[in-house]
Amino acid sequence: MELFSRYSLLVPEVGSPFNGLNAGETNTKLFTARRFHFFCSQQMRHPLRSLCVLRSLFSHRTAANPQRRGVCGAAMRLVQFNRHGDGGGIRVGVEQGEGLGVVDLKAFDPSMPSTMRELLELGDKGLECAQRALSSGQCVVERSDIRLLSPVLAPEKVVCVGMNYRDHCLEQNAPIPKEPIIFSKFPSAITGPYDDIILPSESQEVDWEVELAFVIGRRGKHIKEEDALSYVAGFTVANDVSARDWQMKRNGKQWLLGKTFDSFCPLGPALVTTDAVRDPHNLGIRCLVNGDTVQSSNTDQMIFKTEALVAWVSKFVTLTPGDVFLTGTPPGVGVFRKPPVFLKKGDLVECQIDQLGSIINKVA
Repeated sequence: MELFSRYSLLVPEVGSPFNGLNAGETNTKLFTARRFHFFCSQQMRHPLRSLCVLRSLFSHRTAANPQRRGVCGAAMRLVQFNRHGDGGGIRVGVEQGEGLGVVDLKAFDPSMPSTMRELLELGDKGLECAQRALSSGQCVVERSDIRLLSPVLAPEKVVCVGMNYRDHCLEQNAPIPKEPIIFSKFPSAITGPYDDIILPSESQEVDWEVELAFVIGRRGKHIKEEDALSYVAGFTVANDVSARDWQMKRNGKQWLLGKTFDSFCPLGPALVTTDAVRDPHNLGIRCLVNGDTVQSSNTDQMIFKTEALVAWVSKFVTLTPGDVFLTGTPPGVGVFRKPPVFLKKGDLVECQIDQLGSIINKVA
């Protein structure tokens, strides 16, 4: 009963702005509840059915914004998962609410694909089917029966942005960039929202970076900034794990190798569609290591917003459905602490963004 009471801290009273939780008031409660959720999921926890009923009342609330133009025009939390004992087959689903049951899209409609990238490539047809499936309340699988994967696997591109938070630039006494600083990770760096971060033997300076990520929903080149959000399928949480020795001292100080070790891009827990996010550039963003807050800022500190990044990168390359953008990190990374602090085996890293959720990764 005590465990249920802890978890129910996440249930708001009727009429409360659940999707706009105040970071200062709820951070401790959210960490306790989500850490409990994480560890229970590793032990094949049984679902909290009463909580699911209560929270389903609030899972579809969103704020109207007539200026917003997302890809699908619907508020959803899309996920990729596999069922325990299913041989690792990938499925696409729609969460009934953060932390609740998942509607299996292929079980609802066998013509639907099994991966998020393929679903996005279908355009309106795929996303409209996902919306119908969510509304039906059918083909629901319990969270205890599945393992959540990264919302996107094997994208064509993982585009990253450096030095994109004003407060992060101040942290290192660096000038504000006049144009986006773009680098990349290999797609093989992507791992799931609750999977381990593997410390490579080649690095002694592995660091954390909580980041807002977004996923492209339709193909485009030379996209105008005013049209950019119509190319964005949704937002998710990322950790741009970084080997600082390889990023800053080796490989000619080119960033790629230090950023792209296996497991260096945890993503999740869900792809929250653009229409479900009130304002992606006014979200509390935090990173906790072993329960201690090491990064805490707001996405309003971003220098180049989502629209500017889509427009800028599409000048150089064609963007395709499933492409992932990591938009930069706020201050508080380990390398700029005095003395520097780096991750070690056994550490637990949680990256949180308001309205999107959190990812929790153990360092192994």
